[in-house]
Amino acid sequence: MTADDSWRDSAAGPVAAAVAAGRPVTLVWQNQAGGLTFEIGAGGGRCFLKWTPVSSEADLSAEAARMRWAARYTPVPEVLAEGADDAGSWLVTTPLPGLTAIAPRWLADPRAAVTAIGEGLRALHDTLPAATCPFSWSAESRFAVVHQRAVAGQINVAGWRAEHQPLGLPRALELVADIPPVDEAVVCHGDSCAPNTLITDDGRWSGHVDLGFLGVADRWADLAIATWSCGWNYGPGWEGLLLDAYGVTPDPDRTRYYRLLMDLGP
Repeated sequence: MTADDSWRDSAAGPVAAAVAAGRPVTLVWQNQAGGLTFEIGAGGGRCFLKWTPVSSEADLSAEAARMRWAARYTPVPEVLAEGADDAGSWLVTTPLPGLTAIAPRWLADPRAAVTAIGEGLRALHDTLPAATCPFSWSAESRFAVVHQRAVAGQINVAGWRAEHQPLGLPRALELVADIPPVDEAVVCHGDSCAPNTLITDDGRWSGHVDLGFLGVADRWADLAIATWSCGWNYGPGWEGLLLDAYGVTPDPDRTRYYRLLMDLGP
């Protein structure tokens, strides 16, 4: 989107104006839960503001804690500020080099983008120390949350991917209750879809963003979503390349499991 003043009319407008302090503001992302991301300023003072409404389930304070921990080991944005008010919460971070893997340049070169995503995910898993990570994203803990939400009537089957909707909620819950053995426990990104890998001009991954669910889990919790995302963003046929770049052979059973679990809730 172009830099204009339309952002001022959003619920995040007062926060964006305060952070910008007269600098240009561009709305660069909006999600289905009403969350907004702004690019503010230029040059050395450039930063990003992530804002989410109080109605959202996103916990930006949890994301900030994860980013501060992960920054000791791998390229992620630095947290500059965070806060909350009656309208929502926000997080201000530094930029990283490169463009998102779904920038027009990389949509036009899916082979380079998918390779970078796979290599970046492998580097993340190899570098972050699972033994000392204070955060969990295990299938067991996620299923417990899914079960609570199901009992409370908070799961919307209509919002699932088309491949899962015919299952219905009772059968889907039955399937995700049967948790597969862990292949390899790593610190997972937690939302490893293509937009969250950044790529520099040389086609190499440069860092990761959106770490709100980062935690220890089976590596297939990330791989299932990263490969799924290739189809959404680049079209069919790229899953094998991502797994090759990562350095692993396909695991259809774990892939099916973790995709269904993601549809039920992050």
